[in-house]
Amino acid sequence: MRILFVCSGNICRSPLGAQVLTARLGPDAAAFVVESAGTIADDGAAMDGAAAAQSVRLGGDPSAHGSRYLTAAIASEADLVLTAERSHRAAVVSLAPRAARRAFTIKQFARVIAGLEPSDLDGVGSPVELVDRVARLRGAVPPPADPADDDVDDPYRRSEATHQRVADEIDGALAVIAEALRGSLR
Repeated sequence: MRILFVCSGNICRSPLGAQVLTARLGPDAAAFVVESAGTIADDGAAMDGAAAAQSVRLGGDPSAHGSRYLTAAIASEADLVLTAERSHRAAVVSLAPRAARRAFTIKQFARVIAGLEPSDLDGVGSPVELVDRVARLRGAVPPPADPADDDVDDPYRRSEATHQRVADEIDGALAVIAEALRGSLR
């Protein structure tokens, strides 16, 4: 299964998400291809130092990261697209309209999973089936009062405290997502 994280420059939020999810998947990580891209990325840029430090703190490995620009092909190949903001999700869908069902913000996907009844996921036998089920049931979970609550702030060129807050938000959502993905493998 191919999971794609998307943000703007592909040097803070999306590589952090990809690296932390891989760490959280542990031994099950081999069942997934986890990658990232950015809507305005320059190909080959290293990860932002502050974001890389947060990745390491949360168990990720930023050493091999090189940014890449999001293309229609990259978006189309993903079985699950997790974006930092709703605007990134819109960019993915504009490039690859068929990705609409499998594209969510990171926090939205976690919120919907957390809001489902355990029985809502009965019979899910693979990560792809999990994404399909969550996509079908996303309307069953009430949206946040403020739609911006599904977005993750951009920490680029901001304080260390901001980077830590953003990393902790992403990690909190990924704890829910990783548990669901691992569960769908059983």
